[in-house]
Amino acid sequence: MRLIALAAVAAAAFSAPVLAGTPATAKMDHHGQHAMTQADIVDTAIAAGQFGTLVAAVQAAGLVDTLKGDGPFTVFAPLDSAFAALPEGEVERLLMPENQAELAGLLTYHVVPGRVTSDQLAGQTLSVETVQGSMLAIDATDGVRVGNANVVQADIETSNGVIHVVDQVIIPAG
Repeated sequence: MRLIALAAVAAAAFSAPVLAGTPATAKMDHHGQHAMTQADIVDTAIAAGQFGTLVAAVQAAGLVDTLKGDGPFTVFAPLDSAFAALPEGEVERLLMPENQAELAGLLTYHVVPGRVTSDQLAGQTLSVETVQGSMLAIDATDGVRVGNANVVQADIETSNGVIHVVDQVIIPAG
């Protein structure tokens, strides 16, 4: 019975939407008709309302243009509660202009080049190179664990990649 309950929780984690839907923006197609296009990673995070600290950090680190770029990228996006769980004063310290390089390194540790979905990870234990350049451990044999964080919502599609929501800020080893 407990195994069934755990399976139900795991299934819910991969299907319960954090976002009501991926935001779309209206643009004109080549026929002058309105066409809906999917939002990029940054606009999707803003629209979700649960990534205010992440968005502020991306802005402070100078990464907005990169994460609005073509990609594709896979982002393991910490919720606001994940940043709140860091030691007192740490977020404020990281957001200081003199710590921009450190902040950029931390944030790009949460980004993997390419579009990686949960079905591609399922049942595997692997190590992937992040945009920051370090290796990140992913264990998808029992739920999905990325470094020290759990994926609590997977496969939020964007125009330039995919977002997986995580419950902790992923701290690089060493």
